[in-house]
Amino acid sequence: MIKKTELILAGSTKAQMIDAIASAVDKKELPAMEPGAMCYMLSKQGYLSDRDGHWHPHLMFFVSQSDPASWGAGLPGSPIFVFNDTWEHLTTFLVPVREWSDGTADH
Repeated sequence: MIKKTELILAGSTKAQMIDAIASAVDKKELPAMEPGAMCYMLSKQGYLSDRDGHWHPHLMFFVSQSDPASWGAGLPGSPIFVFNDTWEHLTTFLVPVREWSDGTADH
């Protein structure tokens, strides 16, 4: 994430950033994701992406490239969403939760 931010702040386009990250991962210049890597996305001001905008409060779990179905993610009826970024060898699981960081319910 830090490398992506550095590239974008340096003026790289999204395509250039993707190419640089994929190349760095392939050359093992960036380490594999550590087991247990996660983040909390519980702020009402959070922004998921240009496509999705603001989303529900959620936890994100990061693992080195993995089959999402083996974790139950993205299957019919599963509450677990997934981004499977093959270019950076990273699978990100999103688990929605019921409350925002201020304790109010997500509607």
